[in-house]
Amino acid sequence: MAIKLKKSYKFALRSSLLVTIFVSALFVAFLLQIGRFDDWPYAILFAIICFLVCFVVIQIRVERFIYRRIKKIYDDVSLLESTSFSSKPVTTDMKTLTEEIEKFAEGKKIEIDTLKIREEYRRDFLGNVSHELKTPLFTVQGYILTLLDGAMNDKKLRQKYLQRASKGVERLIYIVKDLDLITKLEVGDLKLTREDFDVIELIQNTFDLLEMKAAQKQIALVFDMEYPNPVYVNADREKVQQVISNLLVNSIKYGHANGTTEVSVENLIKNKVIIRVTDNGSGIPKQHIPRLFERFYRVDQSGSRSEGGSGLGLSIVKHIIEAHGEKIYVESEVGVGSEFSFTLEKTAKRAE
Repeated sequence: MAIKLKKSYKFALRSSLLVTIFVSALFVAFLLQIGRFDDWPYAILFAIICFLVCFVVIQIRVERFIYRRIKKIYDDVSLLESTSFSSKPVTTDMKTLTEEIEKFAEGKKIEIDTLKIREEYRRDFLGNVSHELKTPLFTVQGYILTLLDGAMNDKKLRQKYLQRASKGVERLIYIVKDLDLITKLEVGDLKLTREDFDVIELIQNTFDLLEMKAAQKQIALVFDMEYPNPVYVNADREKVQQVISNLLVNSIKYGHANGTTEVSVENLIKNKVIIRVTDNGSGIPKQHIPRLFERFYRVDQSGSRSEGGSGLGLSIVKHIIEAHGEKIYVESEVGVGSEFSFTLEKTAKRAE
């Protein structure tokens, strides 16, 4: 098995050997010059002593030379507060040092990339928030200024503009509430109130709440089949209703007139059910699917904004489902429709 030596040792050995050969050759030449041919054992002893002295001196000097410079590298790195690097003992082995510096550099690169992504996300988020709030704010401001300029003296205009300003305020409140909710979901500050409830009844109640909205677009909200028996799940009832409501509202927004939005509840595994919301609307292009659950992301900018909404619905849906420890899925085909599905935990007494 080959003996692995530190590179500084190899340097000292080779340097000592070269110095010893050179000095010993001079010593032997000197002995030959003075005719002391019988003193060759002294030449060997001189060579050994010379080699040892040279090796010790060169090794010590090289180690100190390298250590001083490498110690400066460690001190400079410590200014970056890199506990993963500067807390390690100083090594003068070049290979080990190179590996450590490469690891350190890779870690810093990852940190920098992460910071860049966060900064870009922050800019996008602030831009989206300002854009979403700007429209209703300017709308409310416009109506109020019009009233102050004299329109308030006209009873009909006053009533009309106040009603429109009120709608703008309601939209602002809606956006702010969604922002507050998604912030709590993302930082894990939202507490779920779990209980056992019949998810079939909850879906039917949501159908009833959205019946008029669906009727305006001539879209039917239906189950895929009759469910004579209740299906009990364990979850936060209010939050699950918000998930179902958001998914249904989206299907109504992007659905075609005389279309259908169908909800099904199926057993997935022993203690899980999967709830599917399927529509026959316009569908979603594949390139948009990976970003559907991002804050304020809209597939159709113009169409989405004309339909209203905060742009946070699907992001909230995803966070609520993940807060329950469950998964949400999406499948879509342009011109055919979309299907959003998510899992929930069945109650033990009802699990099959």
